[in-house]
Amino acid sequence: MDLNRSFLTLSTAAALAATAALAGPATAAPADVPAYAPADTAQIHPGVQMYTEGAQCTANFVYTDGSGATYVGYAAHCAGTGEATDTNGCDAASLPLGTRVSFVEGGSLATEGTTVGQGTLAYSSWLTMQQRGETDENACAYNDLALVEVDAGDVAKVNPSVPFWGGPVAVNTTGTAAGDTVYSYGSSSLRAGVEALSPKVGTSLGVEGEGWSHPVYTVTPGVPGDSGSAFLDAEGNALGTLSTLALAPLAGSNGVGDLSHELSYAQQHGPLAGLRLVPGTEPFSPVL
Repeated sequence: MDLNRSFLTLSTAAALAATAALAGPATAAPADVPAYAPADTAQIHPGVQMYTEGAQCTANFVYTDGSGATYVGYAAHCAGTGEATDTNGCDAASLPLGTRVSFVEGGSLATEGTTVGQGTLAYSSWLTMQQRGETDENACAYNDLALVEVDAGDVAKVNPSVPFWGGPVAVNTTGTAAGDTVYSYGSSSLRAGVEALSPKVGTSLGVEGEGWSHPVYTVTPGVPGDSGSAFLDAEGNALGTLSTLALAPLAGSNGVGDLSHELSYAQQHGPLAGLRLVPGTEPFSPVL
């Protein structure tokens, strides 16, 4: 089920125990990455709300390319125009590249929120797969990444660190095993602006789709509006992006698209040469 087009009542659960000691400092950004804002004052960052023609999602990570442009990622289905059940990226309808996207702070069902920046849809895995005539069933089912180029005048508001957790350190290229701890940060407008519900700790159930996706359970679970948000592994590496809410066979679990697969696809077939993840400026700290 598409998280951005459906509703789920928030559940309560016991807090998970604090995890291992703090990780080391984040990897320094490459020299050609623009100068970004400090993490504590940045207005555009992983976890910020993103609105596309009224549909609200959550940013995952910050990216750059050979041109020095800055991109913020979310789920490709956040620009979808079909029904909640239209989750096959090889045939689902989408808004075109060039669509305008707003970055918003403090949006909720009761409050409109403050627009802090603008961007343009620059890459969609759905549109790319359709243009290529993709036939890989796993890619069609799980490749759910879009990138929004931040307007030049708003780049100075950006920081690549994930709020609360810090990182990402790098891209996870090894996947997860059942029982591995994962971390996320959601910004659904359904949470009525209660930031204490944004950081989430969970457990991976392994992989599916030949490595394209990771089913996970988190406290609290991802809900509509969290779509696209970042997932980190136990070392602070960028694991994936929140894509789906499962009602069966694992009710309450979420599907996390594997970022290594999604980013590799974008690098090979997308229009952005030199595309890569920007590491966070803040060290990863896995303590809830």
